[in-house]
Amino acid sequence: MKKFLLCFGLLLCLASPAVAADASKTIVVGVTPFPHKDIMLVAEPLLKKEGYTLEIKEFTDYVQPNVNLAEGYLTANFFQHIPYLENMNKEKNLKLTWVAKVHIEPLGLYSKKIKSLSELKAGDTIAVPSDPTNGARALRLLEKHGLITLKPGELVTTRDITGNPKKLKFIELEAAQLPRTLVDVTASVINTNFASEAGLVPSRDAIVIEDKDSPYANVIAVREADKDSPAVKALVKAVNSPEVKAYIVKELEPKGIVPAF
Repeated sequence: MKKFLLCFGLLLCLASPAVAADASKTIVVGVTPFPHKDIMLVAEPLLKKEGYTLEIKEFTDYVQPNVNLAEGYLTANFFQHIPYLENMNKEKNLKLTWVAKVHIEPLGLYSKKIKSLSELKAGDTIAVPSDPTNGARALRLLEKHGLITLKPGELVTTRDITGNPKKLKFIELEAAQLPRTLVDVTASVINTNFASEAGLVPSRDAIVIEDKDSPYANVIAVREADKDSPAVKALVKAVNSPEVKAYIVKELEPKGIVPAF
């Protein structure tokens, strides 16, 4: 019996390094469905060539991907732009950083009731994202097109509106809910990924849209301690590859999404 236990223990010891090695070659990335998952699927065979297995975990909100990353359940995440990441780090002390810019998803104003800004009437309601960075970004888009004026600052809110000639009403909703509420408001400022999921084509359906030089590039985020790890370096190489860029240009640019590298 002792001999059996000794042999069994020896087998476990021999197996452990292999298990660890396999784990070190698995890259777990948290994404929101479109276009982040689609882009990671293009990167997957490139990572396989480097000896890595890619595991994709989908999220439908903008909070859990960062929380899961900070807690070590993910190797990286891919769903957010830099200002949002910086704000989450400040609010929750997450110690995350970005390692690669991948694409830009211009924010756009959509409606099922009007086709131009000139059709907006006094008292009409516009929905904007409720998270601080995308909310501020949405309001700046409206300001740029003359609907409102705002105080200076980065994370402006509806309370910072200093001019509102049409006396527009604003409601704040979770970004993923905005397409579903288009029928309930006059117009909504919607992130391109959620607009596309709802069948909206930014280049065709947006009444106004951010310029292509928008500073809100979507990035690969990792824990600060892991930014120089071999797995993260392999991931950066894959998502900034010619293959991924060609995919974005061919498949996503017609939908308003442009490469950021």
